[in-house]
Amino acid sequence: MSAKHAMHLDGVAALAERYDVFLLDQFGVLHDGQQPYPGAVEALSALKRAGKTVALISNSGKRAEPNERRLLKLGFEAGSWDHFVSSGEVAWRIFTDMVRKGTLRSGTRCLLISRDGDRSAIEGLPLVLTEGVDDAELVLIAASEGDRYGLDHYRGLLGPAAARQVPCFCTNPDRIMLTAVGQRFGAGEIADLYERLGGSVTRIGKPYP
Repeated sequence: MSAKHAMHLDGVAALAERYDVFLLDQFGVLHDGQQPYPGAVEALSALKRAGKTVALISNSGKRAEPNERRLLKLGFEAGSWDHFVSSGEVAWRIFTDMVRKGTLRSGTRCLLISRDGDRSAIEGLPLVLTEGVDDAELVLIAASEGDRYGLDHYRGLLGPAAARQVPCFCTNPDRIMLTAVGQRFGAGEIADLYERLGGSVTRIGKPYP
């Protein structure tokens, strides 16, 4: 829609009268990672009470279930959405299918880039986590700790793997993320770095198919 036809809205009530299905992002729309935006909890619940179908979509590298737990912890009402689709969930299902087809070997050594040691991105998958890059057979960039480390940290960590052409998947293509200390570089920026270092990256999540 062009700016010429842009609509000013004071809330979702006007939209609720016009549409039956709502696709909503979570970060930057419902919450900032730390707390809900004013009115977001009430608006989401109101959409469900109005009989709307609500699907939440996210570039989170986590699977759907931990994302839904976070929403409940932030105060969103259970049952106020119908579906939750995260890029991490899509990736997990892709990896599961690859293992089933034999295109991803069970026991593949995976270097996981995540936050706070979170391993939910590969839980239930027959992958072996490795802390070193020398024996990694797969790199999975699920999240960024750009609020704690600079890109040089990731350059040193991933450079050897990129040089060996270890395949890399990025399950959160966002280049910027919201943190308690403001905007910082996201997992997508780390994926870009991996390519600059000579590696190849498969991105899973918006806006990639």
